[in-house]
Amino acid sequence: MAVTAVQKPKPEKALVFAWEGLDRRGARVKGESRAANPALVRAELRRQGVNPTKVRKKAQPLFGTKKKITSGDIAVFSRQLATMMAAGVPLVQAFDIVGRGHDNPSMQELVLAVKADVEGGTALADALGKHPRYFDDLFCNLVAAGEQAGVLDVLLDKIATYKEKTESIKGKIKKALFYPAAVIVVAVVVTAVIMLFVIPQFKELFKSFGADLPAFTLLVIAVSDFMREYWWALGLALGASVYAIARLFQSSRKFRELIDRVSLKIPVIGAILHKAAIARFARTLSTMFAAGVPLVEALQSVAGATGNIVYSNAVLLMREEVATGQALQLTMRQRNLFPHMVIQMTAIGEESGALDDMLAKVADFYEEEVDNAVDSLSSLLEPLIMVVIGGLVGSLVIAMYLPIFKLAAVV
Repeated sequence: MAVTAVQKPKPEKALVFAWEGLDRRGARVKGESRAANPALVRAELRRQGVNPTKVRKKAQPLFGTKKKITSGDIAVFSRQLATMMAAGVPLVQAFDIVGRGHDNPSMQELVLAVKADVEGGTALADALGKHPRYFDDLFCNLVAAGEQAGVLDVLLDKIATYKEKTESIKGKIKKALFYPAAVIVVAVVVTAVIMLFVIPQFKELFKSFGADLPAFTLLVIAVSDFMREYWWALGLALGASVYAIARLFQSSRKFRELIDRVSLKIPVIGAILHKAAIARFARTLSTMFAAGVPLVEALQSVAGATGNIVYSNAVLLMREEVATGQALQLTMRQRNLFPHMVIQMTAIGEESGALDDMLAKVADFYEEEVDNAVDSLSSLLEPLIMVVIGGLVGSLVIAMYLPIFKLAAVV
């Protein structure tokens, strides 16, 4: 006899509903709730002592666009949740306050979705783990450690501090990389404008001279003619190159490792990236070790938090060696990536049993070093931008005025 398999109904997707109603005192109240259907919203409101008068699905934006959830949003969420937990606000209520008070609708949906899971009896770490795009293993592991030890408010505070520090480092790195990118973009735009619109005017003027033009001028005119005739091909080639590089960077770990390895060797910028990776390594390991996460397990999460594949690979090798019983400072010494001061501070921390404190001091020092290096780079590149653009434009101007100077000398 054949047995027919019974398919379980798929759970309804949670939606956001806007509602209005009257509270126990007859005062008009309104708000938003996340549920699968309006009936569940009405039932939840009655349970809270609100008599719903209107419940409707929240309208979507006209063009269906939503603001993305950034790592900065997660950092702010971590601090808000940590502050409320420290103040004694119940976890579910804290999620409700943070979610409804956020300006980003996407962040509201994320927080309310986590709240719904927690209300259903799911552990906070597991509820956050359902959204790995926003809450990584490090975040979830620290929350799980806090839940198990009964010190969730303390661990949330550590997570918030860690997120704020890492976001600060990211901002400084972006600031350091912005200036070289700005120099390149401005130089390309200025050169293209001169080549496409200015040089052709001089070319028409030179036709009336009836004399041989200098070689430098002829070269510039030839480049201008090529750009005017094949501008579409140059644009396609540039767009295809950018797209190919972006795809390779996303899909190929070897390509990312090559880029990270080369970037560490760039003068000035490479030093900043080295210091930033060390600061992230120290801050992450300090936070996890202070939370009671075993060193070997902590190093697994630290590898993904360094922000550079060269350091990530080194930390994974260190993890394997630490798992066999080697001291952390010895494995760091063998990688040739960590300065002597960092190794010595780690050794002192291991010997004194205060590894988290020593690494926190290392992180503070290198975060300050990154800040100072970025400020120095900004001061260095401001005149460099002027020199590069001035030299480029000046060369083109000289190329166009050489025939005029030559004509004046003959006259």
